[in-house]
Amino acid sequence: MNSGRDWSRLYKRLASGISSLIFGPKKVSDNVWVYSPLVIPAAHHRPILKMINSWIVRFSIYRFCASQNFHAPLIWSYHPYVVDVIKKIDYSKVIYHNVDDISAVPGVNKQAFLDVELQFLKQCNVVFTTTLTLKHRCDEHHDNVIFYPNVVDFEHFSQAQDISNIDKSLINYPNPRLIYHGVLSDFKLDFKLLLESAKLRPQWQWFFIGEEREGQQNRTLSELNSLPNTHFCGFKSYDELPNYLAGMDVGLLPTKRNEYTKSMFPMKYFEYIAAGLPVVSTPLSFSLNQNAGMEIAETPDEFVAAIEKQLSRGRLTYENTQKFVGENTWEKRTDNMLKNIFC
Repeated sequence: MNSGRDWSRLYKRLASGISSLIFGPKKVSDNVWVYSPLVIPAAHHRPILKMINSWIVRFSIYRFCASQNFHAPLIWSYHPYVVDVIKKIDYSKVIYHNVDDISAVPGVNKQAFLDVELQFLKQCNVVFTTTLTLKHRCDEHHDNVIFYPNVVDFEHFSQAQDISNIDKSLINYPNPRLIYHGVLSDFKLDFKLLLESAKLRPQWQWFFIGEEREGQQNRTLSELNSLPNTHFCGFKSYDELPNYLAGMDVGLLPTKRNEYTKSMFPMKYFEYIAAGLPVVSTPLSFSLNQNAGMEIAETPDEFVAAIEKQLSRGRLTYENTQKFVGENTWEKRTDNMLKNIFC
């Protein structure tokens, strides 16, 4: 655990929460405000604390809507715990965008979450899910559940197909170069699989962009980090990512298989594809319906063999990336969702 880094994150969250409580949501662009509520953590199953949290958020929303002269807002939530917050809000519609099985996150009270989710589903007009697993669960309690997989900013990530955009820090590393980008979380990623695979192919360069999960102490990740052919680049901004992907040969989805990841649709899949990278993934439910440009592998030997197959295949053409991504872009998905909401 990097205590300095974790304390820095906590301080930023606290400062953002206090600012939101005093000044309200922060305007980040035309017609877009960001609200970071200052609430008591892990209070969902304690009635008094839950009531205090709901009041804080509800008060801030009331005040903001009044200041902007907003009436009957549309509520779009990724989390069912807003059910108590919106009770007294005069809203027009409620949308539940279910992108993860939060009930399976370590430390979450599963039954408490599912109980609240059931309450929330009864109030929703439309439910969107990013996997069929989540859709099937919501289908039991709602008759308007629509499956839409995750999407990609195609224009942004397709910049990586121009290899002249490669980040200069990569030039001195030989090919093949393999990439994973995202949070380095030990309940999402199979570090043991990566460690054994990297040992099997010491001539390959394995790159990791992202930071460790807060409070995490994982010995396998530390051992992986100690190998001479692994490179941990830390956090990179969204704008920088295409420049790193431009210098890679294969995109990796080394996801650990558990109750949480069973319902995942990694956004990285379409980001890799848009960047022109063939993908190697562990078996996840999303791959049963969405697997263009991807090889599936489970053991270290299979994972390495799948990477070798993708290396032989080479980077994807622009025409292939357009075909594989299809309508799974932000623009097309937003249009389709709005049609479902207002039809």
